[in-house]
Amino acid sequence: MHDEEPKFIHIGQIVQRPAFMRSWERKRHTQAHWLIECIAEFTGVFLYCYAGIGSQASMVMGAIADEPYLGSLLQVGLAYGVGIVLAVTICSGTSNGHFNPCITITFALFKGFPWKKVPRYIISQILGGFVACLIVYLQWRNNILALETALEAAGKLDAIQFTPSGPAGIFGMYAQPGANLGVVFANEFFVDFILALTIFSCIDPSNFFCPPSVVPYTIGLAYAMAVWSYSPNGLAANTARDLGGRLAALAIWQDTRAGGGSYAAIAALTNIGATVLAAVVYEVVFFDSYRVLPPAQRDYLFGHKAHALQADEAYGTNNAAAHPLRHPHDPHRHDQAELASTSSHDKVNYEHKV
Repeated sequence: MHDEEPKFIHIGQIVQRPAFMRSWERKRHTQAHWLIECIAEFTGVFLYCYAGIGSQASMVMGAIADEPYLGSLLQVGLAYGVGIVLAVTICSGTSNGHFNPCITITFALFKGFPWKKVPRYIISQILGGFVACLIVYLQWRNNILALETALEAAGKLDAIQFTPSGPAGIFGMYAQPGANLGVVFANEFFVDFILALTIFSCIDPSNFFCPPSVVPYTIGLAYAMAVWSYSPNGLAANTARDLGGRLAALAIWQDTRAGGGSYAAIAALTNIGATVLAAVVYEVVFFDSYRVLPPAQRDYLFGHKAHALQADEAYGTNNAAAHPLRHPHDPHRHDQAELASTSSHDKVNYEHKV
């Protein structure tokens, strides 16, 4: 039933774009593709952070002002989940949707992602978080300043400013005062490990339970669960969110305490180690090259191959050569057994964790 490669209709066959847009597409494919990928990574992290941090702002401000109806942990978890859905849906088709340095590093280590792209992906991701924080601050600035004035008058500002409950805690990641950093590290590591396992399961092309269209919602719900259950104990889960927010807090308040002290390293680095370990565990324990590709995954992979081939033909690029499913006329094309053994990184659009 699925022995033949499916036929695809390209958008250009039914939608005629203006000449200047066709000219731009040529430049984008031949000269500026690296920049477009960076913009997509920037935008994905921006969307994730903009949704979640805006919700955090209403929760923190409401708690300080004794108006809890303004926000809740349930709301924050849902907001981050929605942000992930938006990031994956809008941006992953362009950059493969990493949206987190730990995913970029893990795919460079194990999945053949080019190391030359790693620095620019990570910088773009951190900038996305940083800019999102600045824009959220701009939108909430008057409220934050008014609340800081009230807290200072009451003699409480200095005690809570750089904590999860203070105004700076909307943007920067901080441990609770007096928290045991060993417990905080364990909390971060276990949660990040589970999140990474979820991601690798979602991008496993042999997973019948998670077709490509379900991936954004599955990962979004996993992150929402993490926020609901474990964020009160200290949780970053994304280096770009952590460093972007920490840099924004330093820029806004210009106080070294905004750096987070000893907790900063836990927040920024733990998820990298946890994600790498999760990748090893998934490949060793859960991935099986003898499984078959579900029809939805097969269409998904062939669809991306068809896109690469069309771009190569139109613009003289060579993107299809790097795709796991080779050209149908290539004598070294994978046979059906090889298709079934396609590694999880070949499901290219959802190589991501927010």
